[in-house]
Amino acid sequence: MLIDQNSSVVGEQNSVEHERLVSLIGSMADGVLAVDNHVKIVLYNGAVLNILDVNTTLQDKKLKSILHLYDSSGQAVDVNEFVRSCTTSTSTRDLLIHYADGSKANVYLSIAPVHLGYGEAGEQGYVILLRDITREKSLEEERDEFISVVSHELRTPIAIAEGNISNAEFMAQKGMTPAQVAEALKVAHEQVIFLGGMINDLSTLSRAERGTLTFDVESINAFELANELVATYQGDAVAKGLMLRSDIDPNLETLKSGQLYVKEVLQNFVTNAIKYTDEGSVTIGAKSSATGVTFTVSDTGIGISKSDRERVFDKFFRSEDFRTRSHSGTGLGLYVTMKLAHLLHAKVDLKSELNKGSTFSIFVPNLK
Repeated sequence: MLIDQNSSVVGEQNSVEHERLVSLIGSMADGVLAVDNHVKIVLYNGAVLNILDVNTTLQDKKLKSILHLYDSSGQAVDVNEFVRSCTTSTSTRDLLIHYADGSKANVYLSIAPVHLGYGEAGEQGYVILLRDITREKSLEEERDEFISVVSHELRTPIAIAEGNISNAEFMAQKGMTPAQVAEALKVAHEQVIFLGGMINDLSTLSRAERGTLTFDVESINAFELANELVATYQGDAVAKGLMLRSDIDPNLETLKSGQLYVKEVLQNFVTNAIKYTDEGSVTIGAKSSATGVTFTVSDTGIGISKSDRERVFDKFFRSEDFRTRSHSGTGLGLYVTMKLAHLLHAKVDLKSELNKGSTFSIFVPNLK
């Protein structure tokens, strides 16, 4: 009778421990699976259902029937063999889950061989931890691309500026004419200006990504702003042999928005138009409506292909068109432009035809 009572107490203790374990696993944000030695599911939590995108019971199912893993090269991974090969705790961040609708997710997978029962006599099995790291992977890739692009784009202007400053110093020492020295310094100065613009883009991007960009709503004389752009970039256009035209409504109303960011967006449009137009003209336009002002920048440049138009506002995107690649740039300008437009509650539109030119427009609403 005493033995039966002891057995009953042990059984109750085991039951309580099991309930506590199930409760603990159920409260975890990561997906947890316990499988037996045949890789059949014996325990799982709700997070697993979300990661695997299923809403049916997984109890007693074979793991390979619900977890479809692939490596980075797209080759299917035999889940059963992969789990059974783990003789010690193993983890990886290099696998992907493929879903029935064709979508994919990067996952962190940790596998640990364990006793599924109690004591030495417990059945052998494995505990598997799953976590969706798609966002983390995306950020890592963006970081790596950011470092690669920025380091490459910084290297060229720094080298050109350094070389021309050295040449100017050498020419000055050798008594060459002031005009020769001035030309070398001019080239160096242009590269420093380019670097300043890049740093400004990076600073704006950093603040936009952190969500710390703010502005004060102020009254903007839209007519003066548009004409100021024409005057500012007239010299750059003439230097390339381009006509800089204006199509500005003289009856523009006062616009209430963030002047600094509206101006930065328009400057990005104008500098891009001049950069990618080798002949013809660039036109800056502005017209008012009942709720705001629409600014346009049109050019007769190389244009943008249909496939590129879908990605032109993506971070770090640069067209494979050799005419685009011949100009320096980080692929950040239009991405930053779109971030600023969202902040201003503005709407950006792009119309373009390859080899015929592009028109970027932005409707800036009056803000309260």
